Amino acid sequence: MNATAPATAGRREWIGLAVLCLPALLVTMDLTLLFMAVPQLVSDLHPSSSQLLWITDIYGFMIAGFLITMGSLGERIGRRRLLMIGATVFGAASVLTAFSDNAEMLIASRALLGVSAATLAPSTLSLLRSMFHDPAQSKTAISIWTTSFMIGGVVGPIIGGVMLDHWWWGSPFLLAVPVMVLLLVTAPILLPEYRAPGGGPLDLPSVVLSLASILSVVWGIKEAAREGMETAPAVAIVLGLAVGVLFVLRQRRLETPLMDIGLFAGRRFSVSLTSLLFTTGILMGVQYLIATYMQSVLGMSPAKAGLWQLPVIIPGMVAAMVGSTIVTKVGPAKVITTGLVIGAVGFGLLTQVDGDSGTALVVTASAIMFIGLAPVMALGIGTIVSTAPVERAGAASGLASTTNELGGALGIAVVGSIATAAYRGRVGDLMPAEVPAKAAEHARVNLGGAEGEAAKLPGTAGSRLIDAAQSAFAHGMAVSAVVGVCLLLAMAGLVAYVLRGLAPAPVGEGEGESPAPAPKDVPAGLSEA
Repeated sequence: MNATAPATAGRREWIGLAVLCLPALLVTMDLTLLFMAVPQLVSDLHPSSSQLLWITDIYGFMIAGFLITMGSLGERIGRRRLLMIGATVFGAASVLTAFSDNAEMLIASRALLGVSAATLAPSTLSLLRSMFHDPAQSKTAISIWTTSFMIGGVVGPIIGGVMLDHWWWGSPFLLAVPVMVLLLVTAPILLPEYRAPGGGPLDLPSVVLSLASILSVVWGIKEAAREGMETAPAVAIVLGLAVGVLFVLRQRRLETPLMDIGLFAGRRFSVSLTSLLFTTGILMGVQYLIATYMQSVLGMSPAKAGLWQLPVIIPGMVAAMVGSTIVTKVGPAKVITTGLVIGAVGFGLLTQVDGDSGTALVVTASAIMFIGLAPVMALGIGTIVSTAPVERAGAASGLASTTNELGGALGIAVVGSIATAAYRGRVGDLMPAEVPAKAAEHARVNLGGAEGEAAKLPGTAGSRLIDAAQSAFAHGMAVSAVVGVCLLLAMAGLVAYVLRGLAPAPVGEGEGESPAPAPKDVPAGLSEA
């Protein structure tokens, strides 16, 4: 037997892959379910504009803040063990989320849900690296795992939309309970345990620094977009960046850091990570706006709005698989650059949306966006993970998942704040004269506030206020799309320049590196499973 040939995965590993896709699918489902539930949630809980942003943001913030920590913790206590702990807490937090009866309880429940979700993505992704050593099989497994996130984006709105048509806004979050029970039952049977050899203690100061840095910057950006760049948000952003620098410097000194800074040495790795951050951010932010637009402006039911996601997500899934296949032939620069340009075309179409636009324009623009950006996202995650040795898979998986989730969280915060600022400016200009001052003030908060005030107004004043608010919301979405076009084209130019002349690399190899060998030690608990 050739000692250098990596072992191939068997039936058990492939069935285990299906199990690992369950939490990956559910993490995305939980975010899209919230998008669908927002109109009913606003009507029932009456959150303020700031509370609504935190309801939509806190889940992603907590995931992003704890992903690196959880990726490192899994290597110390066991990746499968951490996965099962997280699944248990995620199921319990989903129940709390579903039955929240005020905005404060919902924010707290979503925060707990985010912390538990942070255990799922790095655990599943790093287990894949320890289960699939053959480069071709590893590539396929990572592509399937990445695609499961997109499937969650399809399944979540459809199933959640049907449930929202029949039950209260929190009911779709209970879907997590049977899924997590299934994971807890099958994981000990199908998944191997793995602990990295020689793992040191978890560095708690690094955990605090990473959380402080992320939350300070995000809060500052949110407040700056909402109220303008005043003293408090400016200080928060500067302080967050400074804490981030301290975090990086500390990682360089630690023998077992939370974030392996050495992973950033390769151009392929760094560009893939940056592209993933920005594309996920702008796409998730606009997806949130589109879900609200379909329901509140186009008047769709949650189920119908969910079904309209099928012609958007499915072509993106196909494009992701195609992009992952051809990258070894044409190189990452061409795939990423082309995807970013196609995505910019979709955002360009979205700039033409107004309050009277039909479904066709929104769905076409969304489909083009996904076709372009899905390969960029899949390639980014695959490259980040596959270029790391298997014993560093937890750190790389945590970093990939952090980038993905932080991008989504920042995107919802920043894009949502830009759209809200544009909405407020436009709705003030379009406000009907007969609307009382107090009602007009509430209507300027958000579209939900305008709908609530319109229901109280007599005669045609209510319908005129709704028309003004819907036009203003569409204007805010169009302004956000302009930002997306500029950002994606700038990223495309940067990728084409930085990765010029970089030859395609086989899956499992970094820049000038040999494929990472399977570890010589026996993974902890492998014989148990």
